[in-house]
Amino acid sequence: QVQLVESGGGLVQAGGSLRLSCAASTKIVSANAMSWYRQAPGKQRELVARIFGGGTTNVASSVKGRFTISRDVAKNTVYLQMNSLKPEDTAVYYCAGRYGISDYWGQGTQVTVSS
Repeated sequence: QVQLVESGGGLVQAGGSLRLSCAASTKIVSANAMSWYRQAPGKQRELVARIFGGGTTNVASSVKGRFTISRDVAKNTVYLQMNSLKPEDTAVYYCAGRYGISDYWGQGTQVTVSS
C-alpha cells in the first residue's frame, strides 16, 4: 500500500505563488507516473501536471507557463510549484501515483486564490 501525503496548500492573493508537496511512503522512481490533479466545487477532477518515471513532465494547457512539476527522488517527494495564481486555480489539489496497475491518492490540500 502506498501512502501519499500532500501539504503546502493555503490562501493566497491573485498573482501569488504556492508550492505543494506530496510525500510518498515508497520510492517515487518505482511509479509509472506521479501526478497532480485538482477539483473545484461543482467541477470534475482534472489533471494538472504529471511526471513520469523517467522524469519527463507534462502540464495542462490551462497552467502551462505558470505551474511546474518536479521531484526529489531522495526524499520521495513530488512538488507542484504554482506561480501567477488566479482565482480560477482555486480547488482541492490531489497527488496521485500509479504503481503498476494500481492508483493511489492523497487526501488533498485546499488552495484558495483571492482576487
